[in-house]
Amino acid sequence: MTYATRGQCALDYMHCRYGKSRLLFRGPRRKLDGKYVAFFGGTETYGKFVELPFPSLVEELTGRRCVNFGCLNAGADLYVNDPTLVDAASRAAVTVVQVMGAQNMSNRFYAVHPRRNDRFLRASSLMKTVFREVDFTEFNFTRHMLCTLHRVSVEKYKMVVEELKAAWVARMETMLARLPGKVVLLWVRDGRQPCRDEGLGCDPLFVDEDMVDSLRPKLAGVVEVTPSADAWSKGTEGMVFTEMEAPVAAEMPGPLVHQEIAEALSPVVRQLVK
Repeated sequence: MTYATRGQCALDYMHCRYGKSRLLFRGPRRKLDGKYVAFFGGTETYGKFVELPFPSLVEELTGRRCVNFGCLNAGADLYVNDPTLVDAASRAAVTVVQVMGAQNMSNRFYAVHPRRNDRFLRASSLMKTVFREVDFTEFNFTRHMLCTLHRVSVEKYKMVVEELKAAWVARMETMLARLPGKVVLLWVRDGRQPCRDEGLGCDPLFVDEDMVDSLRPKLAGVVEVTPSADAWSKGTEGMVFTEMEAPVAAEMPGPLVHQEIAEALSPVVRQLVK
């Protein structure tokens, strides 16, 4: 394992802001003029615990300026509802949108925090009616809540999953309608077995081929990447984290995973940004 060695200081992400957005992004802050590539996505795009996340590696491989707007545990809601991000993507030569799981979005069954999309806020009347036996005040995070619903009733849980799938497609269509430029969808599949949570499936949660295919006519391209077992086998090698962060770091993609993503994505970026 690689730990931060300066006391207990973790990796410096050089957090910065853009425009009027209330969100903090990974720095250093970049100029949003000329030709640049905007990256939207969750924890993988942000690059938790790695010094060079794949947007930085794509910049090195292509020579195109890449701006990382990735946010930890983000869902599509974050990017649809932030005017600063929509404007930044509208002015970019290309926007790369990582496929984010369908669990971190508001829908007919529950609402999530507008900026911290993995935070469960409240269940709807419909959810409380379907799951009368569940006390929703016990949950702070969407994944914990969904694991509980799966244990309570697989059949009723399937109703929630179908709603999340439909909401994901609708939210992605809304996002694409607001981005007039070229958009590339980056689908990073977690091929590790077993998946992190029993019953829920692998990340990105609930997204399947049909959902992605429905978006293809609106996209400049789709890049699918399943990082190799060899890349995942390196564990936390080359990552920077404190001892307290070690359990979380063990679940995150390391430098080799980011390298494989960048190598798959770079030819498409190079072709689209002349």
